[in-house]
Amino acid sequence: GSLPKWVVNKSSQLLAPKAMKKMYKACLKYPEWKAKHEPQFKPWLYPEQSRLPPLPLAELSLQHADSLENIDESALAEGKDERGDASDEDSVN
Repeated sequence: GSLPKWVVNKSSQLLAPKAMKKMYKACLKYPEWKAKHEPQFKPWLYPEQSRLPPLPLAELSLQHADSLENIDESALAEGKDERGDASDEDSVN
């Protein structure tokens, strides 16, 4: 599906910078954390280490984008209460 342009714009202006700052701080602490918590456990590199049960292929199905509901929000105007509740002080941090 596709997102309305205003959702993408607001997300990139308000949510993305805050998320990136939190991600950066977490990444700085990761090597120390990983050294204490199973440093040899890397299921993203070694799938045989995965603790999750495998999914039966019979339960999976393909979903094509053209079968999804298409909602056109291009004619909607952005209202005051839809702009989010972040203040100017939040963007400085």
